[in-house]
Amino acid sequence: MAEIRLDCRGLWKVFGPRPRKFLDDLRHANGSQLADHHVAVRDTSLQVRDGEKFVVMGLSGSGKSTLVRCLTRLIEPTAGEVRLDGEDLIQMSQQQLSAVRREKFAMVFQHFGLLPHRTVVDNVGFGLEIRGVPSRARRERAFEVISRVGLEGWGERHVSELSGGMQQRVGLARALAVDPSIIIFDEPFSALDPLIRRQMQDELLGLQDVMQRTIVFITHDFLEAVKIGDRIAIMRNGEIVQVGTGEEIVARPADEYVAKFIQDVPRSKVIRVRSVMNTKLPTLCQGQLKDAPVTAEIQGSRTPVFVVDDKGRFSGAFDLATAESPATADAAVRQVASVRPDARLEELFSLFAVFDGPIPVVDDEGRLLGGVERQEVMRALAENNLEENVDKTM
Repeated sequence: MAEIRLDCRGLWKVFGPRPRKFLDDLRHANGSQLADHHVAVRDTSLQVRDGEKFVVMGLSGSGKSTLVRCLTRLIEPTAGEVRLDGEDLIQMSQQQLSAVRREKFAMVFQHFGLLPHRTVVDNVGFGLEIRGVPSRARRERAFEVISRVGLEGWGERHVSELSGGMQQRVGLARALAVDPSIIIFDEPFSALDPLIRRQMQDELLGLQDVMQRTIVFITHDFLEAVKIGDRIAIMRNGEIVQVGTGEEIVARPADEYVAKFIQDVPRSKVIRVRSVMNTKLPTLCQGQLKDAPVTAEIQGSRTPVFVVDDKGRFSGAFDLATAESPATADAAVRQVASVRPDARLEELFSLFAVFDGPIPVVDDEGRLLGGVERQEVMRALAENNLEENVDKTM
Protein backbone atom coordinates (compact mmCIF):
# COMPACT_ATOMS: atom_id res chain seq x y z
CA MET A 1 0.00 0.00 0.00
CA ALA A 2 1.39 3.39 -1.03
CA GLU A 3 2.11 5.96 1.65
CA ILE A 4 -0.38 8.72 2.42
CA ARG A 5 0.54 11.86 0.51
CA LEU A 6 -2.37 14.16 1.33
CA ASP A 7 -4.20 13.81 4.64
CA CYS A 8 -7.25 15.96 5.32
CA ARG A 9 -8.78 15.78 8.79
CA GLY A 10 -11.94 17.36 10.18
CA LEU A 11 -12.06 20.09 7.54
CA TRP A 12 -14.76 22.76 7.75
CA LYS A 13 -15.53 25.73 5.56
CA VAL A 14 -18.21 28.17 6.67
CA PHE A 15 -19.00 31.23 4.57
CA GLY A 16 -20.32 34.26 6.42
CA PRO A 17 -19.28 37.32 8.46
CA ARG A 18 -18.40 35.35 11.64
CA PRO A 19 -17.65 31.76 10.54
CA ARG A 20 -15.67 30.69 13.60
CA LYS A 21 -18.40 31.87 15.98
CA PHE A 22 -21.03 30.13 13.86
CA LEU A 23 -18.99 26.89 13.81
CA ASP A 24 -18.37 27.01 17.56
CA ASP A 25 -22.10 27.38 18.21
CA LEU A 26 -22.84 24.58 15.75
CA ARG A 27 -20.34 22.22 17.37
CA HIS A 28 -21.69 22.86 20.84
CA ALA A 29 -25.33 22.70 19.79
CA ASN A 30 -25.90 26.22 21.03
CA GLY A 31 -28.54 26.97 18.44
CA SER A 32 -26.56 29.77 16.80
CA GLN A 33 -28.57 32.88 16.07
CA LEU A 34 -26.05 34.09 13.48
CA ALA A 35 -27.66 34.62 10.10
CA ASP A 36 -26.16 34.71 6.61
CA HIS A 37 -23.84 31.74 7.11
CA HIS A 38 -23.45 28.69 4.87
CA VAL A 39 -21.59 25.45 5.63
CA ALA A 40 -19.87 24.46 2.37
CA VAL A 41 -17.58 21.74 3.77
CA ARG A 42 -18.66 19.86 6.89
CA ASP A 43 -16.19 17.94 9.09
CA THR A 44 -14.55 16.24 6.08
CA SER A 45 -11.67 13.79 6.28
CA LEU A 46 -9.93 12.00 3.41
CA GLN A 47 -6.58 10.48 2.57
CA VAL A 48 -4.92 10.43 -0.85
CA ARG A 49 -2.10 7.97 -1.46
CA ASP A 50 1.09 8.64 -3.36
CA GLY A 51 0.51 8.11 -7.08
CA GLU A 52 -3.24 7.65 -6.64
CA LYS A 53 -5.95 9.06 -8.90
CA PHE A 54 -8.48 10.19 -6.28
CA VAL A 55 -11.80 11.51 -7.57
CA VAL A 56 -14.14 13.79 -5.61
CA MET A 57 -17.59 13.92 -7.14
CA GLY A 58 -21.05 15.21 -6.44
CA LEU A 59 -23.81 17.32 -7.87
CA SER A 60 -23.59 21.09 -8.24
CA GLY A 61 -23.46 22.70 -4.81
CA SER A 62 -22.23 19.57 -3.03
CA GLY A 63 -19.02 21.28 -1.91
CA LYS A 64 -16.50 19.39 -4.05
CA SER A 65 -14.81 22.44 -5.63
CA THR A 66 -14.73 24.28 -2.31
CA LEU A 67 -13.11 21.24 -0.72
CA VAL A 68 -10.25 21.03 -3.21
CA ARG A 69 -9.61 24.76 -2.98
CA CYS A 70 -9.33 24.34 0.78
CA LEU A 71 -6.66 21.67 0.23
CA THR A 72 -4.32 24.33 -1.17
CA ARG A 73 -5.77 27.21 0.85
CA LEU A 74 -6.96 29.02 -2.25
CA ILE A 75 -9.98 29.17 0.05
CA GLU A 76 -9.06 29.38 3.71
CA PRO A 77 -10.65 26.56 5.75
CA THR A 78 -12.56 27.56 8.85
CA ALA A 79 -11.17 24.61 10.83
CA GLY A 80 -9.33 21.33 10.41
CA GLU A 81 -5.99 20.02 9.15
CA VAL A 82 -4.55 19.49 5.69
CA ARG A 83 -1.27 17.59 5.84
CA LEU A 84 0.99 17.26 2.82
CA ASP A 85 3.78 14.75 3.43
CA GLY A 86 3.12 15.16 7.15
CA GLU A 87 3.21 18.98 7.22
CA ASP A 88 0.05 20.89 8.09
CA LEU A 89 -0.61 23.47 5.37
CA ILE A 90 -3.10 25.27 7.61
CA GLN A 91 -0.34 26.23 10.04
CA MET A 92 2.04 27.52 7.35
CA SER A 93 2.81 31.18 6.83
CA GLN A 94 1.87 32.73 3.49
CA GLN A 95 5.51 32.62 2.44
CA GLN A 96 5.81 28.92 3.26
CA LEU A 97 2.50 28.19 1.57
CA SER A 98 3.50 30.04 -1.59
CA ALA A 99 6.67 27.96 -1.80
CA VAL A 100 4.70 24.71 -1.41
CA ARG A 101 2.21 25.77 -4.09
CA ARG A 102 5.01 26.60 -6.53
CA GLU A 103 6.98 23.43 -5.90
CA LYS A 104 4.40 20.72 -5.21
CA PHE A 105 0.98 21.71 -6.56
CA ALA A 106 -0.49 22.38 -9.99
CA MET A 107 -4.11 22.96 -10.96
CA VAL A 108 -6.06 22.45 -14.18
CA PHE A 109 -9.39 24.28 -14.33
CA GLN A 110 -12.59 23.84 -16.33
CA HIS A 111 -12.20 27.20 -18.06
CA PHE A 112 -8.49 26.78 -18.79
CA GLY A 113 -7.30 30.02 -17.08
CA LEU A 114 -4.91 30.78 -19.95
CA LEU A 115 -3.38 34.19 -20.73
CA PRO A 116 -4.91 35.18 -24.11
CA HIS A 117 -2.21 37.73 -24.99
CA ARG A 118 0.53 35.09 -24.72
CA THR A 119 1.62 32.29 -27.01
CA VAL A 120 1.18 28.62 -26.17
CA VAL A 121 4.82 28.22 -25.12
CA ASP A 122 4.63 31.29 -22.88
CA ASN A 123 1.45 30.02 -21.26
CA VAL A 124 2.98 26.62 -20.65
CA GLY A 125 6.12 28.16 -19.16
CA PHE A 126 4.26 30.64 -16.96
CA GLY A 127 4.69 28.64 -13.75
CA LEU A 128 8.40 28.27 -14.44
CA GLU A 129 8.62 32.01 -15.04
CA ILE A 130 7.14 32.64 -11.60
CA ARG A 131 9.79 30.32 -10.16
CA GLY A 132 12.49 32.42 -11.78
CA VAL A 133 13.64 29.81 -14.30
CA PRO A 134 15.77 31.44 -17.04
CA SER A 135 14.06 32.03 -20.39
CA ARG A 136 16.02 29.46 -22.40
CA ALA A 137 15.53 26.63 -19.91
CA ARG A 138 11.89 27.63 -19.50
CA ARG A 139 11.19 27.43 -23.22
CA GLU A 140 13.00 24.10 -23.58
CA ARG A 141 10.90 22.58 -20.82
CA ALA A 142 7.71 24.13 -22.22
CA PHE A 143 8.31 22.74 -25.71
CA GLU A 144 9.03 19.32 -24.20
CA VAL A 145 5.64 19.10 -22.46
CA ILE A 146 3.84 20.72 -25.42
CA SER A 147 5.00 17.78 -27.49
CA ARG A 148 3.99 15.34 -24.76
CA VAL A 149 0.36 16.54 -24.79
CA GLY A 150 0.09 16.35 -28.58
CA LEU A 151 0.54 20.04 -29.50
CA GLU A 152 3.87 19.84 -31.29
CA GLY A 153 4.12 22.66 -33.83
CA TRP A 154 1.66 24.92 -31.99
CA GLY A 155 4.06 26.45 -29.47
CA GLU A 156 4.37 29.86 -31.13
CA ARG A 157 0.65 30.28 -31.81
CA HIS A 158 -1.58 32.39 -29.59
CA VAL A 159 -4.03 30.43 -27.48
CA SER A 160 -6.96 32.30 -29.05
CA GLU A 161 -6.21 30.38 -32.26
CA LEU A 162 -6.77 27.02 -30.58
CA SER A 163 -9.94 24.97 -30.15
CA GLY A 164 -11.36 24.24 -26.71
CA GLY A 165 -9.77 20.81 -26.57
CA MET A 166 -6.40 22.19 -27.61
CA GLN A 167 -6.64 24.94 -25.01
CA GLN A 168 -7.26 22.33 -22.33
CA ARG A 169 -4.14 20.52 -23.51
CA VAL A 170 -2.26 23.79 -22.97
CA GLY A 171 -3.65 23.92 -19.43
CA LEU A 172 -2.51 20.36 -18.84
CA ALA A 173 0.93 21.10 -20.28
CA ARG A 174 1.26 24.15 -18.02
CA ALA A 175 0.55 21.94 -15.01
CA LEU A 176 3.09 19.31 -16.12
CA ALA A 177 5.79 21.87 -16.90
CA VAL A 178 6.46 22.63 -13.23
CA ASP A 179 6.84 18.90 -12.47
CA PRO A 180 4.40 18.95 -9.53
CA SER A 181 3.94 16.23 -6.94
CA ILE A 182 0.16 16.70 -6.89
CA ILE A 183 -2.11 17.84 -9.72
CA ILE A 184 -5.63 19.02 -8.94
CA PHE A 185 -8.16 18.89 -11.78
CA ASP A 186 -11.36 20.86 -11.19
CA GLU A 187 -13.90 19.51 -13.72
CA PRO A 188 -11.33 20.05 -16.48
CA PHE A 189 -13.23 18.34 -19.31
CA SER A 190 -16.86 19.19 -18.53
CA ALA A 191 -16.98 22.10 -21.03
CA LEU A 192 -15.69 19.95 -23.90
CA ASP A 193 -17.67 18.07 -26.55
CA PRO A 194 -18.22 14.37 -25.67
CA LEU A 195 -15.72 13.03 -28.23
CA ILE A 196 -12.99 15.51 -27.21
CA ARG A 197 -13.78 14.81 -23.59
CA ARG A 198 -13.17 11.07 -24.02
CA GLN A 199 -9.95 11.79 -25.88
CA MET A 200 -8.72 14.03 -23.06
CA GLN A 201 -9.61 11.40 -20.47
CA ASP A 202 -7.57 8.85 -22.43
CA GLU A 203 -4.70 11.34 -22.80
CA LEU A 204 -4.65 11.94 -19.04
CA LEU A 205 -4.61 8.22 -18.25
CA GLY A 206 -1.81 7.66 -20.76
CA LEU A 207 0.24 10.49 -19.28
CA GLN A 208 -0.35 9.19 -15.76
CA ASP A 209 1.04 5.79 -16.75
CA VAL A 210 4.30 7.60 -17.52
CA MET A 211 4.43 10.44 -14.97
CA GLN A 212 2.88 8.65 -11.94
CA ARG A 213 1.74 11.80 -10.15
CA THR A 214 -0.75 12.06 -7.30
CA ILE A 215 -4.01 13.31 -8.80
CA VAL A 216 -7.12 14.81 -7.21
CA PHE A 217 -9.85 15.01 -9.85
CA ILE A 218 -13.19 16.79 -9.47
CA THR A 219 -16.23 15.80 -11.54
CA HIS A 220 -20.02 15.50 -11.40
CA ASP A 221 -20.02 12.55 -13.84
CA PHE A 222 -19.88 9.08 -12.27
CA LEU A 223 -18.75 7.37 -15.48
CA GLU A 224 -15.87 9.84 -15.75
CA ALA A 225 -15.06 9.18 -12.10
CA VAL A 226 -14.99 5.42 -12.73
CA LYS A 227 -12.77 5.82 -15.79
CA ILE A 228 -10.29 8.19 -14.15
CA GLY A 229 -10.23 7.24 -10.49
CA ASP A 230 -8.61 4.55 -8.41
CA ARG A 231 -10.97 5.59 -5.62
CA ILE A 232 -14.01 7.87 -5.59
CA ALA A 233 -15.41 10.08 -2.83
CA ILE A 234 -19.05 11.10 -3.21
CA MET A 235 -20.10 14.39 -1.60
CA ARG A 236 -23.51 15.67 -0.57
CA ASN A 237 -24.24 18.94 1.28
CA GLY A 238 -20.60 19.47 2.14
CA GLU A 239 -20.01 15.96 3.48
CA ILE A 240 -18.34 12.87 2.05
CA VAL A 241 -20.96 10.14 2.21
CA GLN A 242 -18.93 7.29 0.69
CA VAL A 243 -15.38 6.51 -0.44
CA GLY A 244 -14.44 3.44 -2.48
CA THR A 245 -13.67 2.05 -5.89
CA GLY A 246 -16.34 2.31 -8.55
CA GLU A 247 -17.13 -1.37 -8.08
CA GLU A 248 -17.47 -1.03 -4.31
CA ILE A 249 -19.80 1.96 -4.61
CA VAL A 250 -22.03 0.27 -7.20
CA ALA A 251 -22.07 -2.99 -5.23
CA ARG A 252 -22.64 -1.43 -1.80
CA PRO A 253 -24.05 2.11 -1.97
CA ALA A 254 -23.81 3.73 1.46
CA ASP A 255 -27.33 5.15 1.44
CA GLU A 256 -30.34 5.90 -0.72
CA TYR A 257 -28.71 9.05 -2.12
CA VAL A 258 -25.74 7.10 -3.47
CA ALA A 259 -28.01 4.33 -4.75
CA LYS A 260 -30.02 6.84 -6.77
CA PHE A 261 -26.82 8.51 -7.93
CA ILE A 262 -25.57 5.32 -9.57
CA GLN A 263 -28.84 3.57 -10.47
CA ASP A 264 -28.56 4.26 -14.22
CA VAL A 265 -24.85 3.44 -14.51
CA PRO A 266 -24.21 0.49 -16.89
CA ARG A 267 -22.50 -2.13 -14.75
CA SER A 268 -20.44 -3.32 -17.68
CA LYS A 269 -18.62 0.04 -17.55
CA VAL A 270 -17.81 -0.36 -13.84
CA ILE A 271 -17.09 -4.01 -13.02
CA ARG A 272 -13.56 -5.16 -13.79
CA VAL A 273 -12.47 -8.44 -15.30
CA ARG A 274 -10.63 -9.49 -12.14
CA SER A 275 -14.02 -9.70 -10.35
CA VAL A 276 -15.25 -12.51 -12.62
CA MET A 277 -11.96 -14.19 -13.56
CA ASN A 278 -11.64 -17.95 -13.04
CA THR A 279 -8.07 -18.91 -12.10
CA LYS A 280 -8.66 -22.67 -12.21
CA LEU A 281 -9.52 -23.34 -15.83
CA PRO A 282 -7.66 -26.27 -17.48
CA THR A 283 -4.29 -25.21 -18.90
CA LEU A 284 -1.67 -26.93 -21.05
CA CYS A 285 2.03 -26.26 -21.52
CA GLN A 286 3.19 -26.24 -25.13
CA GLY A 287 5.28 -29.33 -24.51
CA GLN A 288 2.15 -31.27 -23.50
CA LEU A 289 0.24 -30.66 -26.72
CA LYS A 290 1.00 -33.98 -28.35
CA ASP A 291 -0.32 -35.81 -25.29
CA ALA A 292 -3.36 -33.55 -24.98
CA PRO A 293 -5.83 -35.74 -26.89
CA VAL A 294 -5.47 -38.43 -24.24
CA THR A 295 -5.25 -36.18 -21.19
CA ALA A 296 -8.26 -36.93 -18.99
CA GLU A 297 -8.64 -33.37 -17.67
CA ILE A 298 -8.59 -31.93 -21.19
CA GLN A 299 -10.94 -34.59 -22.55
CA GLY A 300 -13.50 -33.51 -19.97
CA SER A 301 -13.33 -29.89 -21.06
CA ARG A 302 -16.15 -28.66 -23.28
CA THR A 303 -14.35 -25.48 -24.32
CA PRO A 304 -10.98 -24.65 -25.85
CA VAL A 305 -8.14 -24.97 -23.33
CA PHE A 306 -5.50 -22.32 -22.69
CA VAL A 307 -1.91 -23.02 -23.71
CA VAL A 308 1.14 -21.39 -22.07
CA ASP A 309 4.86 -21.50 -22.76
CA ASP A 310 7.51 -22.57 -20.26
CA LYS A 311 7.38 -19.11 -18.63
CA GLY A 312 3.64 -19.17 -18.18
CA ARG A 313 2.91 -16.74 -21.01
CA PHE A 314 -0.32 -17.23 -22.92
CA SER A 315 0.22 -18.83 -26.35
CA GLY A 316 -3.29 -19.59 -27.57
CA ALA A 317 -6.34 -21.82 -27.08
CA PHE A 318 -6.24 -25.54 -27.83
CA ASP A 319 -9.37 -27.07 -29.36
CA LEU A 320 -9.53 -30.80 -28.67
CA ALA A 321 -12.19 -31.29 -31.34
CA THR A 322 -9.76 -30.33 -34.11
CA ALA A 323 -6.81 -32.32 -32.76
CA GLU A 324 -7.38 -35.66 -34.50
CA SER A 325 -3.96 -37.01 -33.59
CA PRO A 326 -0.74 -35.96 -31.81
CA ALA A 327 0.65 -34.92 -35.18
CA THR A 328 -2.05 -32.29 -35.61
CA ALA A 329 -2.00 -31.00 -32.01
CA ASP A 330 0.12 -27.91 -32.76
CA ALA A 331 -2.22 -26.87 -35.55
CA ALA A 332 -5.17 -27.03 -33.14
CA VAL A 333 -3.85 -24.04 -31.15
CA ARG A 334 -5.79 -20.90 -32.06
CA GLN A 335 -4.67 -17.32 -31.46
CA VAL A 336 -7.13 -15.54 -29.16
CA ALA A 337 -7.22 -11.91 -27.98
CA SER A 338 -6.59 -11.46 -24.26
CA VAL A 339 -7.46 -8.79 -21.69
CA ARG A 340 -5.86 -7.34 -18.56
CA PRO A 341 -7.46 -7.94 -15.15
CA ASP A 342 -8.22 -4.20 -14.79
CA ALA A 343 -10.24 -4.13 -18.03
CA ARG A 344 -13.96 -3.54 -17.66
CA LEU A 345 -16.55 -6.08 -18.70
CA GLU A 346 -17.70 -4.03 -21.67
CA GLU A 347 -14.36 -4.81 -23.34
CA LEU A 348 -15.25 -8.51 -23.39
CA PHE A 349 -18.36 -8.24 -25.54
CA SER A 350 -16.56 -7.89 -28.87
CA LEU A 351 -14.19 -10.74 -27.92
CA PHE A 352 -17.05 -13.13 -27.13
CA ALA A 353 -18.51 -12.32 -30.56
CA VAL A 354 -15.53 -13.96 -32.29
CA PHE A 355 -14.53 -16.66 -29.79
CA ASP A 356 -16.84 -19.20 -28.18
CA GLY A 357 -14.53 -20.12 -25.30
CA PRO A 358 -13.35 -18.29 -22.18
CA ILE A 359 -11.37 -15.09 -22.75
CA PRO A 360 -7.79 -15.29 -21.40
CA VAL A 361 -6.65 -12.77 -18.78
CA VAL A 362 -2.94 -11.90 -18.75
CA ASP A 363 -0.61 -9.59 -16.87
CA ASP A 364 1.65 -6.92 -18.39
CA GLU A 365 4.23 -9.57 -19.32
CA GLY A 366 1.65 -11.76 -21.02
CA ARG A 367 1.58 -14.37 -18.26
CA LEU A 368 -1.75 -16.17 -17.99
CA LEU A 369 -3.73 -15.29 -14.86
CA GLY A 370 -7.03 -17.00 -15.67
CA GLY A 371 -10.02 -16.73 -17.94
CA VAL A 372 -13.49 -15.22 -18.13
CA GLU A 373 -16.51 -17.28 -19.16
CA ARG A 374 -19.71 -15.87 -20.64
CA GLN A 375 -21.97 -17.13 -17.88
CA GLU A 376 -19.85 -15.42 -15.22
CA VAL A 377 -20.09 -12.10 -17.05
CA MET A 378 -23.86 -12.37 -17.29
CA ARG A 379 -24.06 -13.36 -13.65
CA ALA A 380 -21.94 -10.37 -12.60
CA LEU A 381 -24.13 -7.98 -14.56
CA ALA A 382 -27.21 -9.12 -12.65
CA GLU A 383 -27.75 -6.58 -9.88
CA ASN A 384 -28.45 -9.13 -7.15
CA ASN A 385 -25.11 -10.86 -7.68
CA LEU A 386 -22.86 -7.83 -8.03
CA GLU A 387 -21.81 -7.59 -4.39
CA GLU A 388 -20.81 -11.25 -4.32
CA ASN A 389 -18.58 -10.80 -7.37
CA VAL A 390 -16.90 -7.69 -5.99
CA ASP A 391 -16.22 -9.46 -2.69
CA LYS A 392 -14.08 -12.00 -4.56
CA THR A 393 -11.43 -9.34 -5.17
CA MET A 394 -11.34 -7.90 -1.67
